[in-house]
Amino acid sequence: IFNYIELREDLDRKGIKLKTQSDTEVLVNLFALYGEKCLSLLNGQFAVAIWDKIEETLFIARDRVGIRPLFYTVANGTLYFASEIKALFQNSEVRRELNPENLAQIYTFWTALTPATAFRDISELSPGHFMKFSRKGLIVKKFWDLTFTHSNATVSLSDALDRFNELFTNAVRIRLRADVEVAAYLSGGIDSSTTVAYIKDIEPGVLNTFSIGFEDKDFDESKYQEEAVRYLNTNHRAISCTSKEIAEAFPRVVWHSETPLTRTAPTPMLILSKLVRDNNIKVVITGEGSDEILAGYDIFREAIIRRFWASQPSSSLRPTLLKKIYPDIPHLRNASPNILKMFFGYRLEDTANPLYSHLLRWNNSNHIKKHFSDHIRESVNSYDPLSDLEGRLPDSFMEWSPLARAQWLETTVFMSGYLLSSQGDRMAMASSVEGRYPFLDYRVIEYCSSLPDKLKLNGLNEKYLLKKLMTGRIPESIVKRPKQPYRAPISSVFMGKERPDYVDEMLSEKMARLAGIFSYESVAALLAKIEKAGAASEMDNMVLAAVISTHMIHRQFIANNNSEFRNGPLRNLKIVEENK
Repeated sequence: IFNYIELREDLDRKGIKLKTQSDTEVLVNLFALYGEKCLSLLNGQFAVAIWDKIEETLFIARDRVGIRPLFYTVANGTLYFASEIKALFQNSEVRRELNPENLAQIYTFWTALTPATAFRDISELSPGHFMKFSRKGLIVKKFWDLTFTHSNATVSLSDALDRFNELFTNAVRIRLRADVEVAAYLSGGIDSSTTVAYIKDIEPGVLNTFSIGFEDKDFDESKYQEEAVRYLNTNHRAISCTSKEIAEAFPRVVWHSETPLTRTAPTPMLILSKLVRDNNIKVVITGEGSDEILAGYDIFREAIIRRFWASQPSSSLRPTLLKKIYPDIPHLRNASPNILKMFFGYRLEDTANPLYSHLLRWNNSNHIKKHFSDHIRESVNSYDPLSDLEGRLPDSFMEWSPLARAQWLETTVFMSGYLLSSQGDRMAMASSVEGRYPFLDYRVIEYCSSLPDKLKLNGLNEKYLLKKLMTGRIPESIVKRPKQPYRAPISSVFMGKERPDYVDEMLSEKMARLAGIFSYESVAALLAKIEKAGAASEMDNMVLAAVISTHMIHRQFIANNNSEFRNGPLRNLKIVEENK
């Protein structure tokens, strides 16, 4: 609870004297004073449980955007909850079984839609929610939601810069509160460079920073990292990640993620967190959240261009704008309008669809489900993840601008479910490192959601407000550089000559039969296609990661007996026949 000092002072003014300096004692006293309403006072990242012995009720809450995880299940009238699913599986009454419909969500959105998880009997408390469990039963309620009011629609750029600077300065300042050293990630992008610049302004002393690079130059940002380090004068440590290292660490990533993955991108973050911990650092400040709240992702610009193109779908000029936002994709550089339409024309004219901004991405992810086994395909045949999501949208959703709708989807679905979980908290805490995210201070989020679109995405100029703010404060080349999405290799990891033995086992006919999720014949045909071509498309890469990680989930969490399960991700990976 980052604002515990201010909250403690409020309690003191009310005559409540605390005995420790702990934020936990502050929280308990706030709950005693205000009950569930205390959650609106908290600025932090938390999963908290409080036993109210007077009401004989268990109160459990999770922070607004879901930085900290919390899972639960009810078995025979008893509520079990934990920060990891594997803890709940220590109870023999809890079934270890994958849920096909929830897998369909994961293979569409890269994450399950809370409260769903990959597992049938396990639920996740949704971000910004609390629940009460008593003899009367279980009640779950929302205490915060992301909304776009545009209440500052007429604010000037100057005033917006001043207010954002004020809020962000405080967001960084309170996240520097710790009884241990606080370091930072410095990736070479504008987001992490911004957080480091603010840290240096607030605490001008020595700051340790960390970054990861790749031997594959298509993914590497080391040049910009080095430039940021020189400009900001930090004590920097970097590590270069190879495909072999990603492959070797992937079982641990799945073990800590506890969900199938369509990317290997969490793996370098696991490796980076180990570097941080090896240097005796327990807390790092990072730049996550900026792309969501300030419209930094390519998907926002892509949606604008697709809408512009849809108003004149026969145009051969309008689709060429897409080349500007994807300059690093070789096959698009000299692509003809027909090729561009093949890649970006999916449901082009369906602009009234509330999910329009993300339809193309989710259709590409949907490719994974083409490889389902007959049994799984039949079980999810009548289930549509997109319709499910559409039914969960806020009542005022269609009153928002197209950009605001896209931001809500990216923040609520992708960021909370995947980025902050599989790629964020899970990978950091695997090495006992706490990540802190000043861009996700709820005051910063709410202010940005009140701003006019043009201060976030000005034409096709993303993160306009942040770029204006940081001009002259970080290297100009970093302010002006095109957005480079954080990615990690996939096919070279799992199809290369140095791939670990487990890869062939996870892709074997025996594993496909044991798990029952994917058709071995379909997967084998895909592997043959990749080997023949010597490369994999983006969609084929997603399938490859999904199959391996799903089979690994089955092996680690379902097929293992309890003794093997406790040994963790790298033990006993050899496939064993299930007892019939």
